[in-house]
Amino acid sequence: MTISLVIRLEAEQDLNEAYRWYERQFDGLGREFVICIDAALSVLQRTPKISPKIYKDIRRALIRRFPYGIFYILERDKVIVLAFLHTSRDPGSTSGLVH
Repeated sequence: MTISLVIRLEAEQDLNEAYRWYERQFDGLGREFVICIDAALSVLQRTPKISPKIYKDIRRALIRRFPYGIFYILERDKVIVLAFLHTSRDPGSTSGLVH
């Protein structure tokens, strides 16, 4: 079964902000960040239940090398990415992720 990946607009905005921040720190670091995100998303598509539920049906996959998490839910044959957040941020107060 093929699992499709859906990234919400808010999550894309999170990713773009993080990319720009890392690029300002060091040229090319934003690209490395995106490569790590892509690798984690590939794992989620192959094994979507690998990450634990942290609140109701929301799961969090941690990113290697960067202090970020991918917050997502599973819906039948879809991984729906809700947010890409720095691990020091509170998901409930910053992104509207948890209501």
